[in-house]
Amino acid sequence: MLQTLFLTMLTLALVKSQYTEETITYTQCTDGYEWDPIRQQCKDIDECDIVPDACKGGMKCVNHYGGYLCLPKTAQIIVNNEHPQQETPAAEASSGATTGTVAARSMATSGVVPGGGFMASATAVAGPEVQTGRNNFVIRRNPADPQRIPSNPSHRIQCAAGYEQSEHNVCQDIDECTSGTHNCRTDQVCINLRGSFTCQCLPGYQKRGEQCVDIDECTVPPYCHQRCVNTPGSFYCQCSPGFQLAANNYTCVDINECDASNQCAQQCYNILGSFICQCNQGYELSSDRLNCEDIDECRTSSYLCQYQCVNEPGKFSCMCPQGYEVVRSRTCQDIDECETTNECREDEMCWNYHGGFRCYPRNPCQDHYVLTSENRCVCPVSNTMCRELPQSIVYKYMSIRSDRSVPSDIFQIQATTIYANTINTFRIKSGNENGEFYLRQTSPVSAMLVLVKSLSGPREYIVDLEMLTVSSIGTFRTSSVLRLTIIVGPFSF
Repeated sequence: MLQTLFLTMLTLALVKSQYTEETITYTQCTDGYEWDPIRQQCKDIDECDIVPDACKGGMKCVNHYGGYLCLPKTAQIIVNNEHPQQETPAAEASSGATTGTVAARSMATSGVVPGGGFMASATAVAGPEVQTGRNNFVIRRNPADPQRIPSNPSHRIQCAAGYEQSEHNVCQDIDECTSGTHNCRTDQVCINLRGSFTCQCLPGYQKRGEQCVDIDECTVPPYCHQRCVNTPGSFYCQCSPGFQLAANNYTCVDINECDASNQCAQQCYNILGSFICQCNQGYELSSDRLNCEDIDECRTSSYLCQYQCVNEPGKFSCMCPQGYEVVRSRTCQDIDECETTNECREDEMCWNYHGGFRCYPRNPCQDHYVLTSENRCVCPVSNTMCRELPQSIVYKYMSIRSDRSVPSDIFQIQATTIYANTINTFRIKSGNENGEFYLRQTSPVSAMLVLVKSLSGPREYIVDLEMLTVSSIGTFRTSSVLRLTIIVGPFSF
């Protein structure tokens, strides 16, 4: 194919025109040519010289009319009688040779040669007499002087549509956008082209037929990080509550509400896109989730304090009644007034009980009785008045809490002197009119006082516990009394 092409080129070069004058009609130089102001004609551009690395893949560049060829480095150009020549530019082969044939070996059969060049064809290279191009450039040269240009060609200039004659007798492009001869709509932009113009839509719009319609950028992700709002010709991004636009106007970043505008009454914790409020111990969040309200711990439970709960802002405290003190923040413990504030006289002894104290005489002995030891009174046998009285009376004191569970063993009585061949019996002699107590004998010489009814204080009980001792042979009989003072405290603690 290429051999036929170059044969055609050389055959056209040998044709002698029979005309003595040529007619030149042109607009501007076609692609691959440039205007030579000195010679006043279009001349071929040597792309192999001005285009860097025009051919790729190890191909070599060979200049040609209006273009260039990319040939393998091993290719040879055969001129005239098939004599090899290392490389002859195509422009010289067509303009300087009068006879002969040009062919290329090892050329690609496609019209496109690797490296960006193209292959010559009969239409691309028309020889020195006729040059044609896509811009209606036609020259018929005088055989005697193929490069001659008429000295006054102005009357022969005919420009194509979209061009007009300049003062230099060349055809120049008409800028329809500047002259106002375009027909673009008001919502379009006129773009001037060589020999024509085009109408483009404003940014944010696209052509649909002859009209420009808005481009919905929000339908083409990913424009915005969270929310996209389309507007005529544009769009903008929005962020969800708790976020704000970053500097790029696309990305959403979290707002630290605790630093920016802390609305929490006490504690603020930032979370992604929001924040939460928390309260100090002893407080709880109100219904608005921002403020804190005091928790009335005393209303939530009746077991916080042993006696009385007192609510305070953010906390509570426990109180105890008179005669008690608070221990371990919640428990009430009896105050031993006999150790702290003894107000008894010298002839009195102080007895502490749950919630208070009492003063008792140091010598509790009644008439006819003699104090033999601390809290023990004896009626002498020598005294005739003692024959009908208990031989001895021992005074004891004890304190119990109010509402103590029953039955409950509370006091043990035991003989201090044991006689041979005797029998001991125990009974409640007085102080048990309502049957609150019961005396249970536990051994021949001891008995246990049992509380059988719950007692509420404050109250004092004096109970006489009598031990009768009878000889087994009936020789004598005697009794001893333990006078027990029982003080019931006002509380169950």
